[in-house]
Amino acid sequence: MSTLVARLLVVPGLFLLAHGAKRWLLAFAAGAACVLALPPFGHLLAFFLAVPALVWLIDGAAGAPGTLSSGRRLRAGFAIGWWFGFGYFLAGLWWIGSAFLVEADRFAWMIPFAVTLLPAGLALFHGLAVALATRIWPDNWSRVVVLAGCLSVSDWLRGHVLTGFPWNAFGYVTADTLTLAQTGSLVGVYGVGALILALAAAPALLVDGRRSAIGGLAVMVAGLAAMSSWGLVRLNGTAGQVDDSITLRIIQPSIAQNEKWKPENRSLIFQRYLELSSSARGGEEMSTTRRVYVWPESAFPFLLTQEPEAISEIDNLLQPGEVLITGAIRAERNPDGVNYYNSIYGILDGGTIVDAYDKVRLVPFGEYLPFADVLERLGLRALVNAPSPFQAGYAHAVLSSGDLPSFSPLICYEVIFPQIPGSLADRPKWLVNLTNDAWFGDTAGPYQHFAQARFRAIEQGLPLVRSANTGISAVVDSYGRQVEALAPFVVGAIDTPLPAAIAPTLFARYGDLGFLFILLLFTGIFTFGRFNLSSRHN
Repeated sequence: MSTLVARLLVVPGLFLLAHGAKRWLLAFAAGAACVLALPPFGHLLAFFLAVPALVWLIDGAAGAPGTLSSGRRLRAGFAIGWWFGFGYFLAGLWWIGSAFLVEADRFAWMIPFAVTLLPAGLALFHGLAVALATRIWPDNWSRVVVLAGCLSVSDWLRGHVLTGFPWNAFGYVTADTLTLAQTGSLVGVYGVGALILALAAAPALLVDGRRSAIGGLAVMVAGLAAMSSWGLVRLNGTAGQVDDSITLRIIQPSIAQNEKWKPENRSLIFQRYLELSSSARGGEEMSTTRRVYVWPESAFPFLLTQEPEAISEIDNLLQPGEVLITGAIRAERNPDGVNYYNSIYGILDGGTIVDAYDKVRLVPFGEYLPFADVLERLGLRALVNAPSPFQAGYAHAVLSSGDLPSFSPLICYEVIFPQIPGSLADRPKWLVNLTNDAWFGDTAGPYQHFAQARFRAIEQGLPLVRSANTGISAVVDSYGRQVEALAPFVVGAIDTPLPAAIAPTLFARYGDLGFLFILLLFTGIFTFGRFNLSSRHN
């Protein structure tokens, strides 16, 4: 038995005793391994192996209490955290380079910079988090919550600083384990991230002696059991609630991005939308009192309001009472020229546009160029195929498009932000996410995007209706369960009733207060752990 234990301790020893470049390489590998827990892989075990490795690296860098100066601890912790973050974001976001291949002759030269500089910048958040954790690193079991708290705060900051970029927040490692993800209805994705980080770090206590090892494993098992039990209770007996008065038809045309804006393809693309909309999947018409068509982001390879023939064909498609919700580029003249917006239109029979929403959160470098005056001189420009970069909309909105149940429109990137705008008083009945993931081809990107959209349904207790040009188009119920979906690159349509909304979740009511409560809990545990340590030393 002692021989087995000795062999098992060899692995932690590799991390505890690593120095210099070897330590950084191991931190990079641990961060990259965490990505295996994210969609499309969903191997949560990888996260529970990688996070303890990070704890042991910090153990080795922090040293025994009093052996290293504060400055050395901070520098060592920052280096570990940065390399861990760089591995995590490089492995999780490499597919961004695919967008630069759509017009390779113009943008391919930017791929090395986009693929490395974005992860390098995002890794600064984790570098600072681990630096702080290393600075206050306790020499006992409470270091687990110190790391979880610091990393989850850095995730929250990453989602808010400089307009925010919360892609692949740690909570999304539970996305493919629906029972665990249900905790998002209480504390949101950042709260789930804090909890799962603490539970994943607990096995690191195996090197602390028998008592701590047993305690760490017990906490991990109990925590996972509690989250799973809540998920099972929440999901049990809740299937089948729908709004029978509405049938959705969600269109996925699967149009390659490099074909979309060619003038010779304009008519063919528009006709594909019309054909997919007018013929039910499987050739059978579903009985309904009302049909709502949903087309993806920037569906038209032209300005719809300047094409009366296209509006006339949409009028021919829509029967009385039917509605089309579609993405479109909207142009607005002003004294200085024309502004372009990435928009959603609500169109009734008669071809009347009754609602319009302009995207508020634009994708940096994709839809607009930050610091444009400086970067344009360097030859950079936004990737979007429009006469000029998009302008941001003025405010988020809740739309109704005639007398439809009100919905919250979320265009592409907007769905990755946990806080859905609006108050409980004007709470929408469903979420509509229109996107065009054709930019990213057959990579992990569309799967990650869909998982984050799906999390919004869990957090809010609202069904999600998603139309994506090349996939993943789907209908998700108010618990995050996939009702219907089309795989990437499938040309087709989804016909299904609109799932019903449920009562507002705790997260919908109180937002990140649940996450704040977890941080306060972690602070209390850390304080208790320090007090115990001081008492023992005295």
